[in-house]
Amino acid sequence: MHPVRWFGTTSLLALSPVALAHTGVHPVAGFLSGFTHPFLGADHLLAMIAVGLWAVAVAPRRVWLLPLAFMAVMGLGGWLGAAGLTLAYTETGIAASVVLLGLLVTGQVRVSQFTAVGLVGLFALFHGHAHGAEIGAGIEPWAYASGFLTATGLLHLGGVMLGRRLLAQPLWYRGCGVAMGAMGLALLTQAL
Repeated sequence: MHPVRWFGTTSLLALSPVALAHTGVHPVAGFLSGFTHPFLGADHLLAMIAVGLWAVAVAPRRVWLLPLAFMAVMGLGGWLGAAGLTLAYTETGIAASVVLLGLLVTGQVRVSQFTAVGLVGLFALFHGHAHGAEIGAGIEPWAYASGFLTATGLLHLGGVMLGRRLLAQPLWYRGCGVAMGAMGLALLTQAL
């Protein structure tokens, strides 16, 4: 990615209002609602892209391992939330996931694939639970979930594509991690 484009994108993210996506003010119904939701909150947008970015560094030969693990556990978390099971500190866990993923990208941290899957799975549990808990009675949960998972997959794909371009330019790759971590800290202060 050209440095000017990267700077422009990062600037827009930094200047945009930092928002958690779980405000309860948007409709939770159907495929379109589920599809648009990950794009509406900085917490999900950054986390999904960061998973793809980090996957390129930690599992270059199995780059889809982390995104698929994230999506699978997010689905499980969504089911738990929709079933009414509580998960303590959900919003804090979501914000902390953005901070930690930003740090993992910044440091180009390489851990075993088993550890990496465990970490993204933990993060995904919080993200999925929050969305499952938002689904009310009378809502078609499968349509919403399929839209949400489709958007999540596309954001992961975007992160992988960006990571493949930037990994050869460590300064830019790490700069993305720093920007994500900083946004995560802002989200974390809101969640606390």
